[in-house]
Amino acid sequence: MEEKDYSGIVPSQEEGKKINVESSIDTKNTELAKSRFEISKNRLIDVNNWQKLTGNFLANFHLTDQKGNPVNSTVQEGMYFKIDIPGPGSKAGDGFDWVKVEKIEVFNSPDFQSIGIRVRPAPNPLSTNKDIAHFYSFEATSTFTVTREMTKVTAAVYDRNTKTNKDSDQLLDQLRNTIVGMSGIISFSRIQWKSLTEALLKHTEEQMIV
Repeated sequence: MEEKDYSGIVPSQEEGKKINVESSIDTKNTELAKSRFEISKNRLIDVNNWQKLTGNFLANFHLTDQKGNPVNSTVQEGMYFKIDIPGPGSKAGDGFDWVKVEKIEVFNSPDFQSIGIRVRPAPNPLSTNKDIAHFYSFEATSTFTVTREMTKVTAAVYDRNTKTNKDSDQLLDQLRNTIVGMSGIISFSRIQWKSLTEALLKHTEEQMIV
């Protein structure tokens, strides 16, 4: 599966594992595709409502500012995702996993449109502890995209360079990251991201029909 990376936001795969998850619809109509793209894009950047959108998301995502304070807005560069996943959380993250939004890119042309949001594991912004508060290492990234190619709309998540975070000074975090990280690489991320990509397009289709 070749990623849809019109904005050039997806990093190259250097080490660890990569995960590609995509869902697509073909509208058969350019104007309808443009409208569906806009709705899906707006759903994507509304991170606080991802769980509500999917209905059965395995993790809960909350946007925060650079100091870790909750924000009620669409995603912007420099913000954080505060992630509550099933099972024990990390001590470094005060019970949560944290990623930082390091890049948002938009691409527009007459036949192609795309938005990409790239996040990377990060320290807990609420703490002075500089350990990465995530089960993946700092080298890992997740890139969330919505793309229109003429009449086709695709929602996708591309994980790159995923490796278990083994750099924590906390023994319990090391054990937790190893267990959660391995399950994430094997199945958790695929199930979770497929739930998101399908929901983005499914909800779009339902809204267009109403």
